[in-house]
Amino acid sequence: MDLLQNYADEKEGDLDEPANQNYGSLNSSALESPDSSPPRLLPSKSAAPNVDDTTLALTVAQARQTQSRPIDPSQHVVAYNPTYEQLWAPIYGPAHPYAKDGIAQGMRNHKLGFVEDASIDSFVFDEQYNTFYKYGYAADPAGNNYVGDFEALEKNNGVSVYNIRQNEQKKRKLEKKQEAEEVDGTAVDVDPAEFNNPATDTWLMKNRKSPWAGKKEGVQTELSEEQKKYAEEYAKKKEEKGNAGGEKGEHVEDKSTFHGKEETDYQGRSWIAPPKDAKAANDHCYIPKRLVHTWSGHTKGVSAIRFFPKYGHLILSAGMDTKVKIWDVVNSGKCMRTYMGHSKAVRDISFCNDGTKFLTASYDKNIKYWDTETGQVIRTFSTGKIPYVVKLNPDDDKQNILLAGMSDKKIVQWDMNTKEITQEYDQHLGAVNTITFVDSNRRFVTSSDDKSLRVWEFGIPVVIKYISEPHMHSMPSISLHPNTNWLAAQSLDNQILIYSTRERFQLNKKKRFAGHIVAGYACQVNFSPDGRFVMSGDGEGKCWFWDWKSCKVFRTLKCHEGVCIGCEWHPLEQSKVATCGWDGLIKYWD
Repeated sequence: MDLLQNYADEKEGDLDEPANQNYGSLNSSALESPDSSPPRLLPSKSAAPNVDDTTLALTVAQARQTQSRPIDPSQHVVAYNPTYEQLWAPIYGPAHPYAKDGIAQGMRNHKLGFVEDASIDSFVFDEQYNTFYKYGYAADPAGNNYVGDFEALEKNNGVSVYNIRQNEQKKRKLEKKQEAEEVDGTAVDVDPAEFNNPATDTWLMKNRKSPWAGKKEGVQTELSEEQKKYAEEYAKKKEEKGNAGGEKGEHVEDKSTFHGKEETDYQGRSWIAPPKDAKAANDHCYIPKRLVHTWSGHTKGVSAIRFFPKYGHLILSAGMDTKVKIWDVVNSGKCMRTYMGHSKAVRDISFCNDGTKFLTASYDKNIKYWDTETGQVIRTFSTGKIPYVVKLNPDDDKQNILLAGMSDKKIVQWDMNTKEITQEYDQHLGAVNTITFVDSNRRFVTSSDDKSLRVWEFGIPVVIKYISEPHMHSMPSISLHPNTNWLAAQSLDNQILIYSTRERFQLNKKKRFAGHIVAGYACQVNFSPDGRFVMSGDGEGKCWFWDWKSCKVFRTLKCHEGVCIGCEWHPLEQSKVATCGWDGLIKYWD
């Protein structure tokens, strides 16, 4: 053991001597040359083993290459998230195993495969293609020069088939015509064998014809007597149909008679112009007590009355004698004009906002749009069904839009300018009786014989609120309160129900007006201009007045013999009311 220990000590001594010698030489050289560089330290060595990273670099490069190249369509599993460009990149290499032409279904944008967008527009390509085949030259898409026949290019000034000038077109037509005439003229001098041979150009020029030339031969120039008679009858029927305006209802000649002294006064104002001093005295309304005036002119019952909008100096009445009359309220109290254009009883009437025009709906299936002043029919509308209610959109910018509730359960919307049906609201299960606009005219409420109320967005034929309860009856008349927050609906179980016009259109159970007998009659319900009173006619000829707050009967007036079907409060005179009944009379109360 001692020998081994001595051997190890000697070994260590031998190893230390060269190091000391080197260090001594370094020091001696540093001392001998003071301007020399500082001593260099040996680089440190790591104890970790050397690792070859070539394989790792190849793996990373391969992964990047895999993510950048297109996906193999035959590959069933993708081990990474491919990019959009990879998914839609064109397929290279072997054909797609499930497609005949090797293109995946997602890559196709044409029935023959994948077509790339060209750098030249299709119109430009067609223009140059046809120009080349016609004139022998075309523009080179690679530059600003031309290719092809340069002589033809100079001769035609570089025009294409799509931009030939008009005078040049005429010139070319003239040249072709002259060529054809020359061929026809020189045909005598041509060899007869060549002239009669269909294979030669001479024969083709001589015998060329339009593809439709044969069809013109044998056209009958004169009609037989039977054909003439049929043509006359057909033209007559067509003319009658045109005069009727294409309507499906019964046609009657439109007439109007003016009963006043003059249609204009000494200042040139029209007879429908409102008086200048027409304005409301105060905002407080009073219940009328006595009869002031009676208008009698209808030979049958009166079905509806309407005051002239805003002023009320005229009153329009719809009669069951097929006539519509307008009466003076302020001055003479006489009938001013009669409108005759229906063949059956008039069901409903409605003024436009300024009163210069009005609508009538009749049982002859026609809706007519009249000029109040002249009595002329501006438009006639019909769907072949009976209109029960007509209403114009109350917005001033939508006065050309007409809504009509029909007997076939539909609400039809017309544009009166184009005379076209623009919308049909088809949800009711019975004939539509009323149309009432609410919510700043953005919505409207309709009632029907199906004992329901439906609320619609204007212009959208989808019901936004459907009100139908087992205890509900049909509601043939609905009126809007002056504050626009409530609807009064005349129910055929002898009561007037109040509905909110807010979002939910709820029934107000605290307000209920009863006492009158209206079962079986479409008696009109209405409000006073200040909203303090509710009024309605009834089946016994009475006009009932209720207080809005207390819901108590305020007064009843015996107005007509038979049914009092309509009642209207004057828009300006706070205590005056007009009523109409089936006795053919219109009465004015104060």
